[in-house]
Amino acid sequence: MTTFILVSGMFTGTHIWQDTAARLTAAGARAHTVALTGLDGPRAAPGTGVDLETHIADVLAVIDSVETGPDGKVVLVGHDYGIHPAVGAADRRADRVARIVHLDSGLPRDGVPALAAVPDQSLRERLGGEESHDGLLPPPAAHDAWQRWGSTDGVPAAALDRLTALAAPQPLGTLLQPLRLTGAVDTVPSTGVLCTGNGTSIELIQMLVGLGDPALRALTDRRVTFFELPTGHWPMLSRPAELGDVLLRAAAGEGHRLTPVDAAEPPAHLRPFLLDVPEVPRERHGNVDLYLPDAQEPRPAVVFVHGGPVPADATPTPRGWPGLTGHARYAAAEGAVGVLLDHRLHDLGDYERAAADVAAAVELVRADPRVDADRIALWFFSGGGLLTVDWLSAPPAWLRCLAATYPVLAPLPNWGLSGTRFHPARALANAGALPLVLTRVGREMPEIAATVEEFLAAAKDHGADVEVIDVPNGHHGFETIDRTDEARAAIRHAMRSVLRLAFGPDTRGHQSARRPAPDYRRE
Repeated sequence: MTTFILVSGMFTGTHIWQDTAARLTAAGARAHTVALTGLDGPRAAPGTGVDLETHIADVLAVIDSVETGPDGKVVLVGHDYGIHPAVGAADRRADRVARIVHLDSGLPRDGVPALAAVPDQSLRERLGGEESHDGLLPPPAAHDAWQRWGSTDGVPAAALDRLTALAAPQPLGTLLQPLRLTGAVDTVPSTGVLCTGNGTSIELIQMLVGLGDPALRALTDRRVTFFELPTGHWPMLSRPAELGDVLLRAAAGEGHRLTPVDAAEPPAHLRPFLLDVPEVPRERHGNVDLYLPDAQEPRPAVVFVHGGPVPADATPTPRGWPGLTGHARYAAAEGAVGVLLDHRLHDLGDYERAAADVAAAVELVRADPRVDADRIALWFFSGGGLLTVDWLSAPPAWLRCLAATYPVLAPLPNWGLSGTRFHPARALANAGALPLVLTRVGREMPEIAATVEEFLAAAKDHGADVEVIDVPNGHHGFETIDRTDEARAAIRHAMRSVLRLAFGPDTRGHQSARRPAPDYRRE
């Protein structure tokens, strides 16, 4: 008989587990919930000193008191913020914990406060310098306010009413006090339950592992498993029965296991470009690379903007990735200047500085005498899609085209960017006649595909000039993984469209005579 201990997240208490606990007990398991000080029962008051250690002690008290099976162990389930006291307790009772289940939560680390995992970027910045741990963070006061903390997809209105009515202020000390771990918890098996409606999936985690993020390397351990639930951030309210079934399977050691990075087989983003493109001269200027055509007169430039977040210590950096260098060489072979840059999108909170990096690179390129400063195209990939927003909001006269390939075109619910400007669909109202070229893959991750459809719906509403190039069997990152004629044709189609617009009529309405016409018909 498995014994589960369920730890709730920010603002919430034991009441949220009612239906899931019933499902577990009906299946023959034991289910216990943890009443976190200040969140269950009497509300915390300023100055009472409730912090992360207080909540770790709450979890330890339950671990030490519950009845267990013959092995004397429990399965700890931490939702949202609750994973931090759960992991802290497991580190001190590693011999009593059979498995830790991370329910749509982050990865707690030694010395890092729970605030680092809070999705609201603006809140993280505001509280980051907080010295006092005695304050309280007010809970969401209405249904819509919960979206700041995660997707409410699938939660019935009545359940949202109850969630809001019973929500408690979160003691700031629980978010600001660093978690202290001895390392004992590293021996405990774990399971991640990912809620795809909140913006996370197994495919996305696997892709991030492939990028070489050392913080994610441990997720490929065979003791780590994963499940997905097609719902928002509160599955105990939206899909309690399904959650109960997943927890039972997790306790049994079931679930998907990630594929470790194989040194003999490069990850998807480091495989060869699908097209055979010629070598061209390359110049490096700081964080910008220019791929130069064989030309005497100034030529249009195509600036390729990589996605992310990409770990700061990734090797090679994005401007060395074959898919991007292949695009830049292809553009140069067709008579344009291909431009690659490394921008500093290393974390979801880095979009502001990444946008500044892109703007600075564009100005560097336009100042180069070999570039026709009045004929620039910008081409964005993957998570770089959010960086389109400034160019859509106020397109400069010299921007001839904006392209995006398998882009993310709205912040995912758990990215915490709802209070920022990085919402491309909203920017379309000011895009005017700027031509857009969007390459859409049919096998996109659902959470990303939804952002593309949102963008295209907004484009239709605003009458935007969008050419959509569909790759029905294409995957995210298809230019290095889908070795098919369909994928090759899509790359050629997109490049033809972008170069046609970049080389298009000059300011007098005549086709530019400063370069030989590219062979747009080439297949």
